[in-house]
Amino acid sequence: MDRGRVRMLPLLALHAASEYYRLPWKPPVTAGLLAANTLIYLRPAFLRDILPSIDEVWFNAHLILKNRDLKRFFLSAFYHVGESHLVYNMMSLLWKGIQLETSMGSAEFASMVAALLGMSQGITLVLAKSLLLFFDYERPYYSEYAVGFSGVLFAMKVVLNSQSENYTDVHGILIVPTRYAAWAELILIQLFVPGVSFLGHLGGILAGILYLRLKGTYSGADPLTLLFRGISSALRWPMRIVRNLFRSPTRRISGGGTSRRARSVSDRWRCQTCTYDNSGFSSICEMCGSNRNDSGFSPRQLHRSHDLPLDELRRRRIERFGR
Repeated sequence: MDRGRVRMLPLLALHAASEYYRLPWKPPVTAGLLAANTLIYLRPAFLRDILPSIDEVWFNAHLILKNRDLKRFFLSAFYHVGESHLVYNMMSLLWKGIQLETSMGSAEFASMVAALLGMSQGITLVLAKSLLLFFDYERPYYSEYAVGFSGVLFAMKVVLNSQSENYTDVHGILIVPTRYAAWAELILIQLFVPGVSFLGHLGGILAGILYLRLKGTYSGADPLTLLFRGISSALRWPMRIVRNLFRSPTRRISGGGTSRRARSVSDRWRCQTCTYDNSGFSSICEMCGSNRNDSGFSPRQLHRSHDLPLDELRRRRIERFGR
């Protein structure tokens, strides 16, 4: 592995770990997406024979339609051409993913990401084909090669900012209403960053808008969300069995040569001598010292309860509380 290409990755890992450490609940789907994109870029030895090369997964409208290549259609979003490309996208995913997954839950967030991935890639494909058919624009759109998670990130930005009434600063250049920030970023990136996929980013924005429209017309959980909830429940089931197997047994207290289950704190008993309510853990009255099963004071006391005046019993109670 080239050492020069991983100089920024430790900073990404450190930043992600720091963000997750501060969270009371760690969003698992966001963490999984970060890990998947990073591992695909690093291509460790144990995945090298499984993962296709980047040349096999470039998003190219012509090749996808000609060969019906679903591998290019879906996998191209998880590949990145360089370290800066990966780090920039993953920083954006970390920030957006934490907010969205925390607010909507992991199952719905996973469903949304899957839907946005399919819709953004599909819209980009339709746009490229339409430009060829109606305007004869084969280059650069129909024949361009593109990879990266940017289309999904633009769609996530649209969803995240859809209800915002605030204003945002876009790259320190423009201040626009937050709900239109994705459009401003689309134009600025196209102006200042050469070689980016305009159709890929535009397809992401349109996918976010389409997702919100479909979500607004459909009540209840969508089938994808139900599927991910079922998968999540199935994955948690073995963990619950393991926890139950290794759960510590009910604590026992030994006494008098016998073993009995520990009494709960609420299992109180009333002293027959002074009527004080004692904890179930105690066999001696905390007020007057009588045994639990005794009908009067213990033998070390001089008088029986029926021999004690009421004032004396009250005085002893006050002394007991004052210790």
